Amino acid sequence: MTTVAIELSGLTKSFGGVLAVDDVTAVARPGQVTALLGPNGAGKTTTLRMLLGLIAPTRGAGTFDGRRYDELPDPVRQVGAVLEASGYHPGRRALDHLRILTTASKLPHDAPTRALAETELAADARRRVGQFSFGMRQRLGLAAAMLGDPTVLVLDEPTNGLDPPGVRWLRGYVRALADEGRTVLLSSHALSEVELIADHVLVMAHGRLLRSSSLAALRAEAGVGSRVRTPDPEQLGAALDAAGLSHRHTDEGVAVDATPEQVGELAALHRIVLHGLEGTADLEKAFFRLTQEPHPPVTPPMSTEGVLS
Repeated sequence: MTTVAIELSGLTKSFGGVLAVDDVTAVARPGQVTALLGPNGAGKTTTLRMLLGLIAPTRGAGTFDGRRYDELPDPVRQVGAVLEASGYHPGRRALDHLRILTTASKLPHDAPTRALAETELAADARRRVGQFSFGMRQRLGLAAAMLGDPTVLVLDEPTNGLDPPGVRWLRGYVRALADEGRTVLLSSHALSEVELIADHVLVMAHGRLLRSSSLAALRAEAGVGSRVRTPDPEQLGAALDAAGLSHRHTDEGVAVDATPEQVGELAALHRIVLHGLEGTADLEKAFFRLTQEPHPPVTPPMSTEGVLS
């Protein structure tokens, strides 16, 4: 598979007097999942739409191996994109929807069958799209994006609206595509999801790129915390408060700004039953600090030497 990198070079977009994206420069490399991470309104979707040629940048460019999307000789076979789970005729069958796209793009006749199988929709190929759940429509969007077996995949908030099984499936699917050597660029506001899938993180807020870092480096800088599972979170919370240890409740348990050893000793002292205790890198705290505090933008190096072949 030919490797293709995405490069964002000074991407800037103004809407009237509003600067939505401000001089974003970054690289997404083959074989990696790169996450464009930031709160709602950070400029993530606008950045991706400029990259895909859907809106014109005020300045700068987004390219695939040096070519803008409209300069690619065969874009369907080079770039797949899912920006939202819409644009489907509710009365049309899933297979027919993909066949229309296949014919329009002059792709092989077996492309719809392959794409439906890859996205685990083969059993629903003849169901009408109007009968699909939101998660199934998300998969159909991915199937459409993968019709040309592209080397690059661009996804905007792909886990939005998905139930936990759907999120797990999507995570595994996207990870497998990157492991095949494809370039994956996805946007998200959910740090918990990015932690589980991304290799590299681009942190945005207020239209600016604040940080470009490998997830491993960000985790190493974040500091150590603990995640605790207990049948008595109220008692644990009271003990943590008394000890002056910051904590918060999450879907995975109680997150504590302290080492597992500190939390374990405190729980033993107060005879609090724990069902789970593990150390964590407090990425949530680091993310909040990056996106909420004033911070100069980061311009990472543009070179991809040694990456592309």
